[in-house]
Amino acid sequence: MPAPSPQPDRQEMLVDADVHAHGFRQARKARRLELVEDYLELISDLIASGGEARQVDIAARLGVAQPTVAKMLKRLAEDGLVSQKPYRGVFLTERGEELAKYARKRHQIVESFLLALGIEPETARRDAEGIEHHVSRETLEAFRRFAKKNKAR
Repeated sequence: MPAPSPQPDRQEMLVDADVHAHGFRQARKARRLELVEDYLELISDLIASGGEARQVDIAARLGVAQPTVAKMLKRLAEDGLVSQKPYRGVFLTERGEELAKYARKRHQIVESFLLALGIEPETARRDAEGIEHHVSRETLEAFRRFAKKNKAR
């Protein structure tokens, strides 16, 4: 019986430090954008379905307190992504709407990919919510091609 191959030295298992750091920087950037995109996409959906996006509705749908929403809306307004009018709710700026459409498209591609893999629709919707923010354009395009070729039946 041949001797088992020796385990690789732990040092050999690590990728280059710069490559490793780049990956973590990408993940941190995605996490920062994730919340912004989720808010913008939700605001867009609320406006499309009911004509307005109110702070109370945003809080209820995200499962957070209204002061948390108020803080984020202030940040989004400072970044030029939303505008708020007293007693009228929240509105997306042109830039905010573009980012919401981009986030929605990413979500749809990831969800379609998961459905094409045979994932149950509710699970695919839920999982796409997290994955959509963390894939590169290259990977997203591969997901799109795969989903198109292998449409869920």
